[in-house]
Parts: sequence; structure tokens; C-alpha cells
Amino acid sequence: MTVGRGLVDALVAAQGTRLSTLDPLVPPVSDPPDGDVVTAALPDGSRVAGVLRHQVHERMSAARLWSATEVWELTPLLGGAGAAGMDALLRAWRRRLDALRPAATDSACVLTWPSRDVEATGVLLDHGFVPLTVVAVRRAAPPPEPPGVTVRAAGPDDLDTVLALALAELRYSAQVGSTVLRPEAAEVKRRALAERLAAGGPAWLAERDGIAVGLAECSLVTSEPGNWAATRLPTGRWGYVNCVSVPPGARGTGVGRRLMAHAHRELARLGTVGTYLYYNPPNPLSSVFWPRQGYRPLWTVWEVRPAGALR
Repeated sequence: MTVGRGLVDALVAAQGTRLSTLDPLVPPVSDPPDGDVVTAALPDGSRVAGVLRHQVHERMSAARLWSATEVWELTPLLGGAGAAGMDALLRAWRRRLDALRPAATDSACVLTWPSRDVEATGVLLDHGFVPLTVVAVRRAAPPPEPPGVTVRAAGPDDLDTVLALALAELRYSAQVGSTVLRPEAAEVKRRALAERLAAGGPAWLAERDGIAVGLAECSLVTSEPGNWAATRLPTGRWGYVNCVSVPPGARGTGVGRRLMAHAHRELARLGTVGTYLYYNPPNPLSSVFWPRQGYRPLWTVWEVRPAGALR
């Protein structure tokens, strides 16, 4: 490192604090490895940094079985900065690569970062990174059932509560997938939810001490010859899980599992042959939660962002 020791220590400490609040299983942040330093300034005058390491694997190296031959790997030091810090550092990396001229083929830029930092996920997607590999862990025991949680049907009088939870899910999903947080989102959601609740559409609230800690908002879809659903689903009546939202303070306590167990029972009681939903693989919550509830991929939607990046 050629930047000052004081800056490195400050970035390491602040980064450790931030990441530990996002995921308690992330280990303490250590000093970065040796390599070329990349720095970037933020609008408030603070700085972020990273260490860039270059490696070319030999032709007979086992590493070439799971890696490009030429690899440029960046270790970020963002301190307490979130999306803005990652964006600034990646832009500086792009400028550095313009000067370094990596190989046109069989080369890669690599960056490892905590999965639950959804702010960073959105930035990495914007810069063209694809989540190809994860380091996965499993705790020895499942989380306990949430104490004192009840599940009930949501009705028209619950519109404000349902809307708040639905918008919270929308804001989160916009960071990690195809969801777009539009200025009209609240108005559009309110209108749609008001109509659905007034019509008695299937929606449930999980509550603890009278306070909503989860939402499952669903609908019923019939797949029959000639309609759109038949191009995606086997024939029959299906439950569509449109939105499931658990606020941060209640996540990881079993609320979502309890809520969906209730929703699945009720949707089956309504005569459905199964349920379906959409989730984004880069979402570090959905990509774990839904497979545990028994869901498996049926179709995959691929995107290039932006459209001009199609190659």
C-alpha cells in the first residue's frame, strides 16, 4: 500500500463495523494484500481505496479449470461508504484497466464481497459484474419459531400497513434485480392493493403484539389452453406469490417461514395445484429463502444491462 497507514486503518475499521451490521457471519476485516493501489474521491471529500492484483495462470495450472487465464482481482476498502463508495472505486478501476490493457480474451475482473450488501450488489450489476460463484454457509441449527407471532387475513382496513410493507420489499428488490423503483410506485401500488384487498384477494399479515412483521400478498391464476399462463405453467389453478415482505428487524427469526406455511395451506384450500413466484438470483435473501420453501427454477430470464451492452 502506498496510501497512508492512518487512512488504511480508518477504512478497515469503518468497513468492519458496516459489514458486521449487514451480516454477523462476515469475519473481521483484515489488512488488504500487497498490490497496486487504486483510490477514488467521494463528493464529500472522503476517499475509498482498493488493492489490485494481477495474475496469469500457467497453461497446465489447475486454476485454469475454474478461472480465466489472466485475472485482475480487486480488494475494496470502502470504509463506511456503501453504493457511492463502490461505484467510485469501480470507475477508478475501469480507468486503470484502460492503461493496463488486459487480454482481449480469456481474462477476467474479479471482486469478492459480502452477499448481503445489497447496495453493492446493485452497483456491481450496473458495472457489468455477474454473480457466478458464492461462498455458502449453513448454521448448525435452524432459527427458532417466532414467539407470539400470529397470521391473519388482510382486509381493506389494512391498506396502509400492507402498502408500507409492499413498498419496503420493492425498495429492497430494486437493489438486486429487475425491479425498478419508479416515482409513481406508491400511487400505483396503493391503487392495485386497494382493489385486491377490496375484492378479498388472498393476502395475509404476520403480527407480533399487534404490530405487522410480515406480509404475503398473493393472487389466483388459472392456466388453461389459449391464455398467457398456459405458456408458462401446467394446466390448473395456481397461487401466485406476488410479494412477501419481512422488515429488517424481524428477518431471520422464522416469520417468513411461518407466514408462507399459512399462505400455502390457505392457497391449497382454495383449490390450487401449486404456487409460483419470481425471484432474483442476486438477491441474497430470496435465493436462500425460496428454495427452502420448496421452490425450484422452471424458467430463467436473462438480461443485458444496459441494452447497448448486448454482445
